[in-house]
Amino acid sequence: MSTEFDAIVVGSGITGGWAAKELTEKGLKVLMVERGRMIEHGSGYVTETLAPWEMPFRGEGDAALYARDFAVQSKNRHFTEFTQNHFVNDRDNPYSVAEGTEFNWWRGYQLGGRSLTWGRQSYRMSDYDFGANKKDGHGSDWPIRYADLAPWYDHVERFIGVSGQAEGVASLPDGVYQPPMALNVLERYAKGIIEQRWPDRRLTIGRTANLTQEKEGRSACQYRSICARGCSYGAYFSTQSSTLPAAQRTGNLTLITDTVVERVDYDARTRRATGVSVLNVKTGERRRHTARIVFLNAGAFNTNHLLLRSGSDAFPTGLGNSSGLLGTHIMDHATTVGAVALFDRFQDRTTYGNRPTGVVIPRFRNLDRQEGDFLRGYSFQGGALRSTWTRAKREAGVGADFKAAMRGPGGWRMVLVSFAESLPRPTNRLTLDLSKTDAVGAPLLKIDFSHGENERKALADAGREASAMLTAAGGKVVLSLDRPGAGGSAIHEMGGAMMGDNPRTSVTNRWNQLHDVPNVFVSDGAAMASSACQNPSLTYMALTARACDAAVRLLREAKI
Repeated sequence: MSTEFDAIVVGSGITGGWAAKELTEKGLKVLMVERGRMIEHGSGYVTETLAPWEMPFRGEGDAALYARDFAVQSKNRHFTEFTQNHFVNDRDNPYSVAEGTEFNWWRGYQLGGRSLTWGRQSYRMSDYDFGANKKDGHGSDWPIRYADLAPWYDHVERFIGVSGQAEGVASLPDGVYQPPMALNVLERYAKGIIEQRWPDRRLTIGRTANLTQEKEGRSACQYRSICARGCSYGAYFSTQSSTLPAAQRTGNLTLITDTVVERVDYDARTRRATGVSVLNVKTGERRRHTARIVFLNAGAFNTNHLLLRSGSDAFPTGLGNSSGLLGTHIMDHATTVGAVALFDRFQDRTTYGNRPTGVVIPRFRNLDRQEGDFLRGYSFQGGALRSTWTRAKREAGVGADFKAAMRGPGGWRMVLVSFAESLPRPTNRLTLDLSKTDAVGAPLLKIDFSHGENERKALADAGREASAMLTAAGGKVVLSLDRPGAGGSAIHEMGGAMMGDNPRTSVTNRWNQLHDVPNVFVSDGAAMASSACQNPSLTYMALTARACDAAVRLLREAKI
């Protein structure tokens, strides 16, 4: 295999796949490096069609194994015996946390990364989000606004396929959608009540990267809602189903797996990266690969980790860290259960199939006027459903009549989960733990993170409003929480190499380049300057496509 390429892409997840697709389609010879194992589309989804009785532990998994090897990953709601092979072994992949930090870092080290297990919710950020840092002084001002990213949102949505409903809500811009999935009867009813009483609020179906129409060899969603096992239909967006085949069709892609990038190599004379040094974890062989540009798409925290351990005499605290801000201002949405309510109505109606998305209520707080004692805002996700026979595990009863009652659906309930924006703070940061090393001898990544008072106040307001909306719709609220879960609970970790125009107050520029090393591009979640309160993956993909376009243009103009 050649060791010289036009571009190297580190990581094969949501943004790594996009970088490989865009760069190869523009004619570059690209090497994609994945630290985990190969998973082929379709044939590699080994549990996709298995029934519980075909699994050793009936889908519940081996509790002793989970306690020993998956202590963190097993806390993820997508983690089951069916999906555990798409999550890392915690014992083999440790990380450190600072005193007082509780952070669940959920990861998937395999081809496709977390594109195999992500929640697929696909939302655009608005100018309320891109302008927030400048407005209230937290973090670095975004160097772009919505108009800069809008055509790239279009580009991404057209390719991956997003089903959703245009709503004309300023805080959640509309996109290019396939037909939406349907709200169920209780959701439609609640929507009508909520929007009549609060005209500034909108309940709509979740905008999800699940196809409702066939697309370029990918089938429409089968409504199984077992997405995290892998989908051989290609009905949801993943690297395997979408961007990787596109990159491979060009003939310009070289893919290697089971290979850890140990450092980005830097030439102090030219002030450019020359490539990467890698370790094959199966053979123990170390090699160097060279390229004109390097794209870092290993996932926000892993990208920070790689930059931090790529220090040199020129950058003793990490590659591209002349500002001293590398690893700082990390974020994860503060999330908790806003409210759960039980409903007596529609007992003669139920649902059909397993819809793989819920509902969303976009941000309505602190948009054009300040409301409450907190900055920025929150949104809700959730949905309505009827309980199934599994409620027998929780409800009191015994005997034939109880058993017969379980044959039918239980009562309706509706859940609204709160997602509050995480303010970018310098004290929330990533560093190297030089006292501990991993299996290949690298210092562990250390996470120092906590939610602040602003997030707690936002969640308290969200809990009150969720309860009010469900009560207005006729529900009996039985649970409402206002304290955030542990860091990482939203699985939206981001930041650490934030974008900005000023090299002294940011790490990457408007084109996702390191200010200090212009042929290194960071286009995953590490480059986020703020978190907004909606799922960020669509924004990562749009930023990556935009950065690839800029990178090729700059190469052709001999500017990098």
